[in-house]
Amino acid sequence: MTDYFYPLRSLREGHWFKLICGASFQDLPAVRNLTLAYTLAGADCIDVAADPAVIAAAQEGLKAAAVLASAARVRGYCADTLPWLMVSLNDGEDPHFRKAEFNSTECPTECPRPCESICPADAIALSGVIDQRCYGCGRCIPVCPSKIIYTRSYVTAPEAIASSVLPSGVDALEIHTQIGRVDDFKRLWSAIAPWLNKLKLIAISCPDGDGIIDYLWTLYDLIAPLPIPLIWQTDGRPMSGDIGDGTTRAAVKLGQKVLSAGLPGYVQLAGGTNNYTVAKLRTMGLLNDRQEPKEIVDLPESLVKASLSDIAVENQILSKNKAPQTRKSLHHASVLNPEPSYIAGIAYGSYARVLLSPVLDELEKMNMKDVSGKASASSQTFMPRRLEENPDLLWHAVSLAESLVSQVKSH
Repeated sequence: MTDYFYPLRSLREGHWFKLICGASFQDLPAVRNLTLAYTLAGADCIDVAADPAVIAAAQEGLKAAAVLASAARVRGYCADTLPWLMVSLNDGEDPHFRKAEFNSTECPTECPRPCESICPADAIALSGVIDQRCYGCGRCIPVCPSKIIYTRSYVTAPEAIASSVLPSGVDALEIHTQIGRVDDFKRLWSAIAPWLNKLKLIAISCPDGDGIIDYLWTLYDLIAPLPIPLIWQTDGRPMSGDIGDGTTRAAVKLGQKVLSAGLPGYVQLAGGTNNYTVAKLRTMGLLNDRQEPKEIVDLPESLVKASLSDIAVENQILSKNKAPQTRKSLHHASVLNPEPSYIAGIAYGSYARVLLSPVLDELEKMNMKDVSGKASASSQTFMPRRLEENPDLLWHAVSLAESLVSQVKSH
């Protein structure tokens, strides 16, 4: 198959980079600016919450990046194309889909407020949790001396997918699931399946546990054959990459486990990924260090869709003709989802966001100064913070983002 999209090429060659803004992260200016910086740095995918406002903010960031792409290339950045925009969904309770809460009037005045210092998103203020910023990491809960912090979880409503998420023009969907939730997965999948021909990619994210491989095979049997590529996201230690280098071990361990199972599709790490992940994968021989350049052909979209349709037909033939005892070998013959032999990519969440926090914090301080003459404005009512309006901050942010993206692109 000819690689018509740079993101797909990255996936096939093992150089796929995904930015996770956060399935619960709804800070619109931050989502926009993170999207802008990581797009100009060469990211292949931007993963955001299933919130129309968040999706729109990311799309604004992509539009801004398209305008600045030439300037980025002049500066040596690999802004060759726009990344795919992905939305995360869940089929049941999941730590990625929750918010912390507490009643600030119950907090003692003498409390040292360790919740504030431990929060990686600066989502805790004197008035309580800043809902838009909280992405559900849960670090504040065990450190609260008064034990008054709790979480509010939510689950994606299947009917909301068709009405508000998919019509927004996203490129990919990611389903967060857990072992044993087959029926819940089926319900969510029934709402997604009719839209597959409008998507470029499907991802399934699952944490480790007893029976994970059997569970993932069960899910594959439910969704196969697929007309688009499939990513297995191995969620090692969720939302922990910024804590320290040790968190990457869980991500790599689970990635190796799923990779060895030979599931059709591509294996991508997440959950604990950070500055040490690529080096760890390299020492374990899990990367594709043999780059095979492929010509990128600029074809009309109609021809691209036709080629993808041909591959889908081929996959259907393979699926229909398979014998039960040879299921794995025939599934591996899928053109879009070949048998994996190396880690195809890495998704970075909390580490990627914290990496750019000095720049975004500086931008926010500038905005606070701009509104200081007005009535006291909360952090939730600031004017939109457009990173490109301050070139020095913009290119500093892109440089920081590129320091992470380049590890995946140049290994």
